Amino acid sequence: MPPILDQAALDQLFHAARTHNAWQQRPVSDDLLKRIYDTMRMGPTSANCSPARIVFVTSKEGKEKLKPALSGGNLAKTLAAPVTAIIAYDLRFYEKLGQLFPHDLSAHSWFDKDEAVAFSTAFRNGTLQGAYLMLAARAYGLDCGPMSGFDNALVDKQFFAGTHVKSNFLCNLGYGDPAGVFPRSPRLSFDEACSII
Repeated sequence: MPPILDQAALDQLFHAARTHNAWQQRPVSDDLLKRIYDTMRMGPTSANCSPARIVFVTSKEGKEKLKPALSGGNLAKTLAAPVTAIIAYDLRFYEKLGQLFPHDLSAHSWFDKDEAVAFSTAFRNGTLQGAYLMLAARAYGLDCGPMSGFDNALVDKQFFAGTHVKSNFLCNLGYGDPAGVFPRSPRLSFDEACSII
């Protein structure tokens, strides 16, 4: 039986972790981003389909490309963040199932003739992988600022033109400035959100 994480680890991942809106000007290395990806990719997806595609925007040029797509409330914090991850999903993820799901080489046929099934599978599992990315980033000591509030169509045009990749959400990454953290909002209790039958 695997060991239970200690309270310090649970705090880092969940209880003490916060959504950050202000950032210290500390760089995040490409090597760290690669380690975060190598960790998050191990999270489960259906049929190991792994549809997430991520663009880590770190350069001034990349931020300028992203800037027109951002809502006013997300503009300053995104431009200040060391990294903005565009979490996207590939609608043609099934073309890699021969590599990712080799014990059933017919798996692509579950998706390639039904766009609705391909979309729901890509979106659901790509979203899961975005959550794994945030947990992996926190595990490596980074803070996260996930957000909607941007023009998906413009991001797709700017970063994914000519592909079958679509943006889902953005997540700023870096070392957060606690001064920019809002008070913790309430969460639903177990009884409000769950049942056991």
